[in-house]
Amino acid sequence: MDIAGYTSAILIGFLLGLMGGGGSILTVPVLVYLFGTDAVLATGYSLFIVGFTSLVGGIRAFANKQIDFRAVSLFGMPSILAIFVARHFILPAIPEYLFTIGDLRIEKGNFLMLVFGLLMVFASISLLRSKSEKNAGDTGTTQTVQQYKLLGLLLPGIIVGLTTGLLGAGGGFLIVPALVILIGLPMKMAVGTSLLIIAINSLFGVVFSIGRYHFNWELVLVFTALSVAGVFAGTYISGKMDSLKLKKLFGWFVLVMGLVVIFKELT
Repeated sequence: MDIAGYTSAILIGFLLGLMGGGGSILTVPVLVYLFGTDAVLATGYSLFIVGFTSLVGGIRAFANKQIDFRAVSLFGMPSILAIFVARHFILPAIPEYLFTIGDLRIEKGNFLMLVFGLLMVFASISLLRSKSEKNAGDTGTTQTVQQYKLLGLLLPGIIVGLTTGLLGAGGGFLIVPALVILIGLPMKMAVGTSLLIIAINSLFGVVFSIGRYHFNWELVLVFTALSVAGVFAGTYISGKMDSLKLKKLFGWFVLVMGLVVIFKELT
């Protein structure tokens, strides 16, 4: 299991670098199913792993001029507040046992994973149904959309923050669709911007978790190092791919992973 888990760590970094998200979709399930980590503790591990890996990818995206800093700020401010509320108030308030459906006992960890899966399915459908890129250009470095609507990013920012705080997910599977669909960023610009937003949100989540959970730092640091190796490969290949194909690939990947998580938890 350890070999499969650490191999998955490289894949997680690769997906983050390639698509600006998707890494956290795998991180929590890998930690829970392959390493036997408690689901709630796995959310804290995931915040560090995904945050640090995304930071490396975000630095590379900055070097390639593929980050929209206004989108980062509009997304980041409500997200950070929502992360604090989720980690300090909502997550501790969720009872360990919730309810039973037939023979299926729904506990805190199961509930979080089911919510995770449903969010992935919703985000993937939104992305797959979106129209072809406006402004696009396959370089992903076209001039950024100038007219933003603050309220248009405020709600997605809060949702992403709650997702990050509760599920340990960086939120790229929600951030990328929001940036592409709501404000029309080219896919490759959305990928770079998403990486920086994920890094900021996740690392704030780690700070808000300090003292509340006991981390297995040996596992976390080895996992992170392998993910960083994967992110270099992912960002390189991302620069070579067609933007529209990349968007569709991301959408299908998120959909499949969401269905897998829901099936796993319900069976």
